[in-house]
Amino acid sequence: CPYCPPAVRLAHMAAIENDLITAAMVEATEFPHLAHQYNVAGVPRTIFNGTVSLEGAAPEPLFVEKLLEAAR
Repeated sequence: CPYCPPAVRLAHMAAIENDLITAAMVEATEFPHLAHQYNVAGVPRTIFNGTVSLEGAAPEPLFVEKLLEAAR
C-alpha cells in the first residue's frame, strides 16, 4: 500500500511528541481478527482512542483534527 507508510509515520510522530499518545501499526492481512474488530475495509485506517477513525492517507491537519476529536 503506497498510502500506509505516511499514515504510520504521522501516528508515530504524534506518539514521539506526546507521551500520552501511543501508536502501533498492524498488518490487516496478518491479523484479520483485529481488522474485523476495528471494521477495516480499506487501508490505511487510523483508529484514534478506539472511537474515532480515519480512512486513507490524510493530510496532517486532518490527522490532528481527528486526534483532538478523540481526545475530547
